[in-house]
Amino acid sequence: MTRLLNSWHDAERLAMLWLYAFITITIIVEVLRRFVFDFSSIWGEEAARYAFIYLVWIGAAVGVRNRSHISFSIIVDILPARGAAIFSIFGNLAIMTFAGFALYWLIEPVLTSLKYGSVSEGLQLSRAWFLVAVPLGFTLVVLRAFEATIEDVRAFTSNRRPPSGEKLFD
Repeated sequence: MTRLLNSWHDAERLAMLWLYAFITITIIVEVLRRFVFDFSSIWGEEAARYAFIYLVWIGAAVGVRNRSHISFSIIVDILPARGAAIFSIFGNLAIMTFAGFALYWLIEPVLTSLKYGSVSEGLQLSRAWFLVAVPLGFTLVVLRAFEATIEDVRAFTSNRRPPSGEKLFD
């Protein structure tokens, strides 16, 4: 199981790296084409935008995994170990609930796009490929929150503090 989780972790990191590289290269090429050659493509901006959307949602799942999203750490810091674990479990359940509602409402636009065959303006690809980025991201968020909940339950049963994310500011 640990091997599967490590390969999943590596797949997220690799996807984010490739998407970021694609966005960077596409924007550099488009800027050069526009200002040096006085010509730009119709697909460049759109491809970079959709790649960024995928990057953001994969990054949101990574943020849940790393526990680096905004949290009320001041409350968790003053609680005993089991209280902190319960608070963290509650937070994970709130994330999963919100993501579940979002998934429910975000599937409809994907299905509508598939039903009517809408395509993107520049790339001329099915818009469903790009609309599915958000439900896919929320699915990854749910899976990562579930994984964090399992860690928190283990912390609760062994009377130790749940893992915490890295602080950006003190």
